[in-house]
Formats: sequence, structure tokens, C-alpha cells
Amino acid sequence: MDAIFAVGDIHGMHGQLSRVLRLIDADPDAGAPVVFLGDYVDRGAESRAVIETIARGQAEGRPWTALAGNHDLYFRDFLDPGGMEETEARAWLSDNLGGRATLASYGIETGGSIAGLRAAAAEAVPKAHRAWLARLPRVHETAAQIFVHAGLRPGVPLEAQDPWELVTIRTPFLEDAREHGRLVVHGHTATEGPVHRGNRVNLDGGAGFERLLCAAVIHGRDVALLTEGGREPLLPG
Repeated sequence: MDAIFAVGDIHGMHGQLSRVLRLIDADPDAGAPVVFLGDYVDRGAESRAVIETIARGQAEGRPWTALAGNHDLYFRDFLDPGGMEETEARAWLSDNLGGRATLASYGIETGGSIAGLRAAAAEAVPKAHRAWLARLPRVHETAAQIFVHAGLRPGVPLEAQDPWELVTIRTPFLEDAREHGRLVVHGHTATEGPVHRGNRVNLDGGAGFERLLCAAVIHGRDVALLTEGGREPLLPG
């Protein structure tokens, strides 16, 4: 089986991103495609740098696919004057979702009104970043895997999945042991570390909560985590 790398939710942790990119470059399968599972922004202090690094790698021709996460879509919608209601904007700016950290990474003072913050963001966030956010796909498929930010609704064909659920679903996806035809590789639900459930692999190990960013190399359904000491098999359990 051809190798493919996957990287979990980054959440503005640019130092962690740099770490896993070094691990990928040092792996025997270096040069294979990389899929980033979304949530590049919020909570961490360096969302701008994360976007710049991934977008630059893509522009340089690296075989990188960056999927949309719900936090990336919140940021996109905050930047769109008609894309987000004020109550939604307040939720995104809360400590829980961490949007203020994203704005701060662009040099925006995060006090003041919602309208003022949106006006400041319209000036500070480069058009190239807004365009990058707008074109993030929600699914990446191979013959053996389906990559998606949050998961799939069990029993629903991929082409009929709700686009919003692709970036937000938890129940019933996380509790359902049914096969999806291919291994589903996802993030979105932060855990104490990566999880392999046989039908799915969750690579959101909680980097947004100051735990290690997870990266894995996948051959078919065989998954190995990348560590400074080399590969560590991630077995179903």
C-alpha cells in the first residue's frame, strides 16, 4: 500500500507544526502525500504562522492537502461581513473557542466591539489567507482511506453526507463501530492521545490544549505514529 501522512488539529501551535514536519521529513516515506485534518487556527498564539506555513508548502508544490475544520470556517465567516451573526461571533471570540488568539496573531488588539474587531480583521488578514480558507475541501479520499475533519454519519453514502456534519459531528460517529468501507482518519474531538478504533482513527491528541500534536504514517489500515524515536504502531483498541 502507498504511504500517506496525516496531521491532527494544530490550533495555532506553530512550533508543534514545525516539529511534526521535521518528523515527516525524517521518515522513510518522506515525500509521500500529507493530509492536514483541519483546525489550523484558534487557542494557540500562532494561527497566522500556521496558515502561512501550510499555504507556502502547497504553493511550492509539496503534495499537501489541507482540509477544512470547523474553527477554520468560524474564522472564515468572521471575516465575511454577512457570514456570521453577532452571537456566533461572540461565541467564536470566547475562551472556549479561542478566536481572540487568532486575531492577536495578526496583530489585532482584541478589546472593543465585535464590529470594530471585524473591521480590524478585514484590514489585517491578507486576502491570500481569506482565499485559502475559502477553498479548503472537506474530504480527501484514497483507495484505502477517507480523510475528514470530524467524521461521517454512519450508514450515509459519502456523497450524501451533510457538509456541516463533516466538520462538526461527534455522536453518533464516535460511538458507531460499523465499517465505512475505508478507514476514516479524522480529528475534531480532542483526546489524551491518538485513538484507533478499527473503523476510524482520531489524530486530535489535544494540541490546542498544550498536548503534543499528532502525526501518523498510514499504509492501508496500518497506522504508525511519528515520534522522535521513530515510528510507533497505533493498534486498534
